[in-house]
Amino acid sequence: MKTFDAIIIGAGQAGPSLAGRLTAAGKTVLLAERKLFGGTCVNTGCMPTKALVASAYAAHLARRGSDFGVTIDSPIRIDMARIRERAATVTQNARSGVENWLKGMERCTVVEGHARFAGPNEIEIDGERYGAPNIFINAGGRANIPDMPGIDQIDYLTNRGILELDRLPEHLVVIGGSYIGLEFAQMYRRFGAEVTIVEKGPRLISREDEDISEAIRQILEKEGIRCVLNAECISFRKADNGIEVGLDCDETSNVVGTHVLMAVGRRPNTDDLGLDKAGVETDARGYIKVDDRLATNVPGIWALGDCNGRGAFTHTSYNDYEIVAANLLDGGDRRHSDRIMGYALYIDPPLGRVGMSENEARKSGRPLLVSTRPMSRVGRAVEKDETQGFMRVIADAQTRRILGAAILGTGGDEAIHGILDMMNADADISTLQWAVPIHPTVSELIPTLIGDLKPADRQ
Repeated sequence: MKTFDAIIIGAGQAGPSLAGRLTAAGKTVLLAERKLFGGTCVNTGCMPTKALVASAYAAHLARRGSDFGVTIDSPIRIDMARIRERAATVTQNARSGVENWLKGMERCTVVEGHARFAGPNEIEIDGERYGAPNIFINAGGRANIPDMPGIDQIDYLTNRGILELDRLPEHLVVIGGSYIGLEFAQMYRRFGAEVTIVEKGPRLISREDEDISEAIRQILEKEGIRCVLNAECISFRKADNGIEVGLDCDETSNVVGTHVLMAVGRRPNTDDLGLDKAGVETDARGYIKVDDRLATNVPGIWALGDCNGRGAFTHTSYNDYEIVAANLLDGGDRRHSDRIMGYALYIDPPLGRVGMSENEARKSGRPLLVSTRPMSRVGRAVEKDETQGFMRVIADAQTRRILGAAILGTGGDEAIHGILDMMNADADISTLQWAVPIHPTVSELIPTLIGDLKPADRQ
């Protein structure tokens, strides 16, 4: 058995950077990757999908040219093969960068193959055994496919398969009204497909406040996307002209699409790692249980990224690496519970979110201050003729600390960082209120938003 100081399973966002820190500290590292270097973000997540979002935005803006006094003589046409090629190039370049970095890293041995635990300090890859006192699991996740009637009788797409399409679907039916589903729904509508979103719950993205969900529904429907809510009994069957999706328990309502995208959440890649042989505990959904420092119940084994259930984002995975590296190599005491969660929904306009929603803050029982401002009163949005959405800040009336914020509007995914930084600095709201931001920007309205904070019961 070959031995190392550390073994890393998976080359997603946390694994390569951790390998870099460990090898720089003089440690020998084995990094095992069974398929694609770079993980979900590089291969089937952020990078290719945001490349597609950019292409969809270009098509949308071109169609709106006359609104800006720009005349395009020829009709707008979509070249899906070129769009796919562009996204694939973005992915390939990033994947090659990660792979070349790891394979050229001193003291790092890269083995391509499926790693499984053979014991608490051992893994096996293609019949070869490797041991280390420290093992870090960065196995990622994949699309969750629930057991729905007829699902095994149809060919469906996931976030991975839809990236391979080089022809435009005539009618895309998206199952799931959350982040992944909404992004693909809007981009394919802008490419020219008919799109229907089917959501089991009463509203889209149920974790957000009701008015945000409603505003997003209106944005999508304005572009011609059909949203079917309260579809409690979703079923599938083959039809002569595509796939018939049943929408209710009585099977009296349905929609027929040429393609179906399953976007109903994610599941961790932990079911085939041999975790039982190492004694590593998982929860009912398969996520690896970790403590506040991302250690599992087995000494010397940590879990980072999507497989630990502590955040399903590229930035939280990278922060997992930062926490583990700081604690092991820098004498730190960093914890994932100290992390202030921020994220974005990349429809157009995007939703930038940090901290608590207003609903969550109200349930906490704290005395609240709330301020909401429509994007139609943001000069930058008016100048760009992109005034859909609104921005909101929630603060604790006693501590005068920001609890959360949402910016649904142009530039919201970037502007939210001003609030995120203030929350991380644990600053009083007056600190941000008296900042002097650049004009004209979306961010310049944040001090005004802070200045308009009022008790929640007066909203």
